[in-house]
Amino acid sequence: MKKVELLAPVGSFEKAKIAFMYGADAVYCGTSKLSLRSRTEVKEDDLAKIIQYAHSMGKRVYVAINIYAWDETYEAIKKQAIELNELQVDGIIVADGGVVDVVKKYAPDTEIHISTQANTVSYHTCHFWYRNGAKRIILGRELNKEQIKEIMQHKPEALDIEIFVHGALCFGYSGRCFLSEFLAQRSGNLGDCAQSCRWAYNVYVEENNHPGNLMPVEDDEKGTYIFSSKDLCLIREIPEIIEMGVNSIKIEGRLKTEYYLATVVNAYRNAIDDYIKNPEHFNAEMYLKELEKTKTRGFTAFYFNDRENKDVQDYTGRQYNAEYEFGGKVIEEREGKVLIEIRNKLSVGDTLELIVPGKIKPFTFTIHMLWDAETREEIQTINPGRAEQKVILEIPQKVEKGWIIRRKK
Repeated sequence: MKKVELLAPVGSFEKAKIAFMYGADAVYCGTSKLSLRSRTEVKEDDLAKIIQYAHSMGKRVYVAINIYAWDETYEAIKKQAIELNELQVDGIIVADGGVVDVVKKYAPDTEIHISTQANTVSYHTCHFWYRNGAKRIILGRELNKEQIKEIMQHKPEALDIEIFVHGALCFGYSGRCFLSEFLAQRSGNLGDCAQSCRWAYNVYVEENNHPGNLMPVEDDEKGTYIFSSKDLCLIREIPEIIEMGVNSIKIEGRLKTEYYLATVVNAYRNAIDDYIKNPEHFNAEMYLKELEKTKTRGFTAFYFNDRENKDVQDYTGRQYNAEYEFGGKVIEEREGKVLIEIRNKLSVGDTLELIVPGKIKPFTFTIHMLWDAETREEIQTINPGRAEQKVILEIPQKVEKGWIIRRKK
C-alpha cells in the first residue's frame, strides 16, 4: 500500500511545529503577496527556520507563488524564486504558466507543483504540465473519485498527484473568483480575498406586474448567505483515496488557529495510520467526531462521491461548534504543574480535553485548581486580557510543550 503524504497549512513557525507534532509529513505556506493568502505571509527568517526544522525530521516544506501575475510582478517573482531555491524549499506551488517558466529558470533545484488554481481536471492537462517541468499536480476540487482514478491510471508515472480533503470550499471554480475584487477591491487571484462569499446579503424579488414592490428573500434576520459553501471533509473517503494511489492529501486553512490545525491534522494522521494497519476495521465516525469539534460551516464531500451532489451550500451562515473552543497551549511543566498559554476563559470546574499526538481519543480532565502564573496565588478564573497570557494548572497526564487543550463550553 503506497504511503500517502499528509500536507498541512501553516502561517508561522509556531504553527509549523504544531503541524509536525500532530503528524503532518509536509507543510505549505506563502510569502509576501505572491501567494493566495497574503495575510498569512511567512517572513524569510521564519521560513528558513521552518525548512531547517522540517528537514531535520525528514519532512518537507512547499511555498506558494500561485497568483495570476501581472507583468509588473515578474521581477518580484524572479527574486522570490531565487531566494526559495537558496533556502532549499522542497517545492514551489504555481498556477500561472509564465510563473512556471520563471521558477524553472531561477529555482532549478526546486520541484514545481501546479496549484489547484490552475484547475487541472484531466490527465491530458497533467501530461501538459509534466512536459513543462511539473513534478506534482494539485487537482481541481471539482473532480469526482472516478475521474481521479482515471487520472491516476493515465498520468505520467513520475508525476505526483495531490488532492484537497479538508477545509473551506471557494464559491469560484477551483478558487478563481472575482467577487471580492468586484465588491471590496481585494483580488482573490492576487492573494487578498475578502471572503465576500461568506457575507450576509439582502436579496429581493420583484413581481413583474408590480414594479417597485420588493419582497425580501431571507434565511434569518441578517438576510441570506446565497454564496456560502459548506466545508470539505473527506475523512470517510480516506480508504478509497489511499487505495487509488494519490500521493498527497491536503488540508486547507493557513488562516486557521493552532487549535484547528492540531485537531484536523491529528484526526487525519490517525485515520491514515489506522487504515493502513487494519483496513478491515476502519471506522470513520471516531475521526469525524473529533473534526466536528472545530469551528466549521458544516461538512460536505462536495463532488467526490457524486457529481450531482446538491448538499454543498450552507444558507444559514452559522459556524457549527457549539460545545468546544480553544482552551490553551502547553508551555512547560513546572514542579508537577503545567504552565498554559490561554486562548479563552478558564475556570475551576471546567472540563478540558488534551489533544494527544498520535491518539484519536483526547485525554479529558477537570480543572480543580488554578494558579496565577506570575504570583503563584490560587485563583478561580482567568480571562485572556493580553497576548500570551498564562496560567498554571494540574493535568493528571504527562504532557509536552506545544500540545493543544480544548475547553468544553
